[in-house]
This record gives sequence, C-alpha cells and structure tokens, in this order.
Amino acid sequence: MRITLLCVGRLKAGPERELFDRYFTRLKGMARSVGVTDVDLREIDESRARRPEDRREEEAAAIAAAVGPRDALVLLDERGASPTSPDWAADIARERDAARSAYVVVVGGPDGLSPGLRARAHKVVSFGAMTWPHQLVRVMAGEQLYRALSILAGHPYHRA
Repeated sequence: MRITLLCVGRLKAGPERELFDRYFTRLKGMARSVGVTDVDLREIDESRARRPEDRREEEAAAIAAAVGPRDALVLLDERGASPTSPDWAADIARERDAARSAYVVVVGGPDGLSPGLRARAHKVVSFGAMTWPHQLVRVMAGEQLYRALSILAGHPYHRA
C-alpha cells in the first residue's frame, strides 16, 4: 500500500515547508519497515471559480480523479472524528492488511470539502474543532502520519 498526502494548493518556501519536509522525509524512511511501499505528496491547484460552492466542487472533481477505486480516502476536516494517534495507526494497518492500493489523506482548499466528497470518504478525521491554517494542517498531517508508522514499527518516537 502507498500513502499519499493530497493537498489543494501549494506550500511555499518558509519555516512551515521546512518542518513539513522534515516529517515527510522521516515518514518516507519509516514506510518500508511497516509494509508501506511508497509515500508521496500530490498537490492540486486551487479552483479559481467565483462561488465557494463551485470551488469546492471543482476541487472535489480533481481530488476524485486522483483517487483510485481501491484507495482508502481519508479527509481532514474540522467536523470529522478525532482519533488518537494509536487509533489512526491501527486504521492505516487495517487498510494495508485489506490490500488497499493507497491510503490517501486529503487536505482541502480554503473553502473546505464538498459534501459529495465527504460522503465518498472512508474516514473523515479532525485535528480538533478549531480551524487551522492550511500550512499547519500539512505539517500536522505529515507528523501524525510519521507518528502512526512509528507506532506500527514499535519505534520509540510515540511515548504515550
């Protein structure tokens, strides 16, 4: 199984990018030890539509086009469930063991995610009820994915 972080928009150079790159490099290094064949980052352009609902739908179409039928689609959204890190690690392991092609974690655009995409998702995950800046959500997603794989590998990074 592959892990893909699929993001609407691009992360510019700066401290957030450096921190994200640090966790993503660690994530890639940990992957094979837990049966993850590859880790990749895919960025899609933000929609330029005038209305927020049109932007959400255009971005949803681009996200859907990037997700295969055997992929587990996981959306990051403030209205999602808030699993513990071990729970998220267990979900990744379940999907890996179910022979999913990919575990695709989506960071939506500034206007959020379309209801249709939410309905199609395997899981909707929240990093809390507050709204977070896109740059920080990327960093937190990279860190939590690294933490999840370190839990699966029995690595001492996670000390709960």
